Amino acid sequence: MGPVRDLGTTGDTGPMSLGEGTRGPERAIVGERPTPRMNLKALFGLEAGRWAWRTAVYAAVAMTTSFALATALLGPQVGTLAALGSMTVLYEKKTPYSYRAAALALVGLGFVTAVAVNSLASALSPWAAVVSIGLTAGLATWVCAAWRVDKPGPMFFVLVASISTIAPGGVSEVLLHALIAALGAAVGWTVSMSGALLRARHPEYQAVAEAFRALATLLRSVGTPELDHAQHEASVAVAEAWRIVLLGQTRGYRTTAEAARLRALLRWVSDVHLAATQVCIARTTALPEQAAEFADRMAPAVADPAQAPDPDSLHELRRGMRPRSLESRLYGLLARAAQAARRSAQDEDVEEDERSADLHDERYPALLNALRSSLSKDSLIRPTALRMWLTVTAAGMFGLWMGLDHYYWVALTATSVLQAGSVVLTFNRSVQRSLGTLLGVLAGVGLLMLSPPLAVVIVLAGLLQGATQLVVARNFFYASVLLTPMALMLSHTAHPHPLADLAESRIVDTLVGSAFGLAGALLLWRKASATRLPQAIANVLERTRQCMSAVLDQDAEITEARRYRLRRDMRAATVSLRGVYESALGDAPRAASTRPLWPVVVATQRIGYLALSALSQDRVPEPVGVITLQRVDLAFQELISAIEERRTPRLGALPRLPSHPRINMELRALSNAMTSAVALDERAARQETERRARRERRRARYDVDADL
Repeated sequence: MGPVRDLGTTGDTGPMSLGEGTRGPERAIVGERPTPRMNLKALFGLEAGRWAWRTAVYAAVAMTTSFALATALLGPQVGTLAALGSMTVLYEKKTPYSYRAAALALVGLGFVTAVAVNSLASALSPWAAVVSIGLTAGLATWVCAAWRVDKPGPMFFVLVASISTIAPGGVSEVLLHALIAALGAAVGWTVSMSGALLRARHPEYQAVAEAFRALATLLRSVGTPELDHAQHEASVAVAEAWRIVLLGQTRGYRTTAEAARLRALLRWVSDVHLAATQVCIARTTALPEQAAEFADRMAPAVADPAQAPDPDSLHELRRGMRPRSLESRLYGLLARAAQAARRSAQDEDVEEDERSADLHDERYPALLNALRSSLSKDSLIRPTALRMWLTVTAAGMFGLWMGLDHYYWVALTATSVLQAGSVVLTFNRSVQRSLGTLLGVLAGVGLLMLSPPLAVVIVLAGLLQGATQLVVARNFFYASVLLTPMALMLSHTAHPHPLADLAESRIVDTLVGSAFGLAGALLLWRKASATRLPQAIANVLERTRQCMSAVLDQDAEITEARRYRLRRDMRAATVSLRGVYESALGDAPRAASTRPLWPVVVATQRIGYLALSALSQDRVPEPVGVITLQRVDLAFQELISAIEERRTPRLGALPRLPSHPRINMELRALSNAMTSAVALDERAARQETERRARRERRRARYDVDADL
């Protein structure tokens, strides 16, 4: 009898192993691990991505308008608070306008509170102002991370708080300062919401379109070392699309045909992604380019049905394939997604599509629950917020103790540097901030020496802020060069100071703040990510165990609501695992023990993605017996226990799962990777013990020589 092939594939992955002398299916290539670097390219090179033109224009308009309006009404010295308050425009750039309206109001309220509290603290004493700025940095970091507030995160909360400490006036002016900041926040809110007048649903369409583009990148990565990286990016894009579309389901909108069509496309891109996941893991050669091109053409079709590709164009790819093969199913789902995209929102049959039904989740996130969960022992948010609070407070106190005139710049620089995250990225950001500030000070002082009229200062500040937002996502060094002159102009306008002293103070304060930021990253909770990595792996395995139990259990009925929750939690766990690992890689020198875990992370994520695919709605798995179900459960429990106890897993023979042939391969790969990682840890521990013993022997010998 000839070799039995994996029925879940087209045959390109080879025959399954039936014993000695036969070749089993090949495993997809594991790419190189992500490596944060400290080199010239990391410091001065441009990151991949797009230029943020829309954000740049919005930031320039918001700052110029608010600065000019507040200056005309109340004078330039307090007008800077309105200019900074307008930076609400930088937040919630991707969320639906219905949600953005409330979220930006909360951001604006946070700005106003920061201005009021820090203005009051500065009226009491400089030491109170330092403590207040540090507390603002810590609280803003905590809340922004817990509520998933996108960049710039706590940065502008601290900037607003810092500038408010030098605004003229005492306790009697606190209310005025808060009202001025509220004026600026209102301008920023208005500018950010202006897009709703022309394209009210653009954020939702854009999120789903980005998911299709990420899917196209994933299809192009099949059979290449970039597979696991592209898979992660696609998972992030799909998860973000779900979040954005869910936030846009307002009461009056979600019953419309337009909303039903968008929900259908969201479900289609999610299902296509899961089908692509199975193909990616099963196939070791490239897919036809036509498949990726088809996914690319689906992106503009999300908003414009007329641009949808022809579903029949995929018939050629499916010719000769078995109907139940993974690739045939992938192309079939792509074709059906195109059919859904070709229907306009006015078509009556859109509402009849089962995939356009309810999304089975609450529209708004549970904010209080998010804050509580962020304080748990397994969360990275708590140590990150504490590190920010303690470091910024210490930096400000040191600057004040040393008699630095602009001590608040020390605290602000420390905040900016610490936002990088890991030690490696913090070092890079510290160097970028220092060099960028040096060049920016030269440019800023040169502009101020020309004594430009106030109107020119207002326009220049807006243009520089816009240029900063244009490049900040690509490289922080160039953003620092542009941001520093803007900050100098605002500071000099709020509190005029000799330019030579201003330039010297700015450079010294930046160097001190950068040093404190780097010290905080090195000394405070440096191992937080590395310590939590095993638990993040265990969480993914536990979610996978729950998914596979639900799929394989013949007596369990998976409702649509439960299916959605399982998929949501599974995807969130796999995405979070990659983030924890990348952060742990930068926790030098602890990263030496983290690097060997890359194969473990890859195998864990692949098992999670296969579990996600097993929850597909239109594929009914073959039933398995109770004993098989128990053996699968025991296998996952053993792997979870092994990773938590840092030991070699004792994984016995795995049960055969005809409907999920790749699960066993990845489970075995995970077990082998864990065994190798444990062996490396044990060898590293022995080497460290030997080094310590040698040091003790040398020290003892030196002591004897000294006695003689």
